[in-house]
Amino acid sequence: MSDNPIIVALDVESAAEARALVRQLGSRIDFYKVGMELYAAAGMDIVKELLDEGKRVFLDLKLYDIPETVKRTVAQVSRAGATFLTVHAVSSVMRAAVDGRNGNGLKLLAVTVLTSFGQADLEDLGYTCEISEMVKIRTRQAVDAGVDGVVASPLEAVAVRKILGPGRILVTPGVRSEGRARADQKRVATPAEAMRDGANYLVLGRQITRAADPAAESERVLDEIQSTMKMS
Repeated sequence: MSDNPIIVALDVESAAEARALVRQLGSRIDFYKVGMELYAAAGMDIVKELLDEGKRVFLDLKLYDIPETVKRTVAQVSRAGATFLTVHAVSSVMRAAVDGRNGNGLKLLAVTVLTSFGQADLEDLGYTCEISEMVKIRTRQAVDAGVDGVVASPLEAVAVRKILGPGRILVTPGVRSEGRARADQKRVATPAEAMRDGANYLVLGRQITRAADPAAESERVLDEIQSTMKMS
């Protein structure tokens, strides 16, 4: 696990906004998530720019396509030097992603169930099981497919960690400090709770990026994690 488990989500409209946030956060944060919005605006150029500045990149594209397309896309991403890449936790997609990596250092993470999903959303897709059970099913499939870890809500972290064992990676979005707005997230926990329950990395976006002082907020969250973990 990294000494600093925070991954800041650069969910912004432009490369200029992303650069400004990275400058504000300075050496406090060395890991950034590039999601679909920023990727649509700036593509692999922003990934390369972050890497050139010595930052690590979590490329959150949630790939879900026919196996050959996934395989070839992962091969392209693996050459760029990103640390993490997400794919949907569908067996054929995950296996194709593993084949496309070609032994490079890229870590593949399978997205189990989005943290914005509630039970009604799952039922709308035709599933009758509980969300927690779906997360466990998809985590087992991820292990069988040979990916490096999963992305799951912190509410399922304990169960997911048991399935993953100690060697695979658990990244938890849907993390908010006590009293912070949940926005569109439905299944959330505090940063300290997520770490206690088995997460390796925490994705934080608006709590840090929309704070009056993002640098100070990132330090406050890290202090919150470290102080709670020392007490446990």
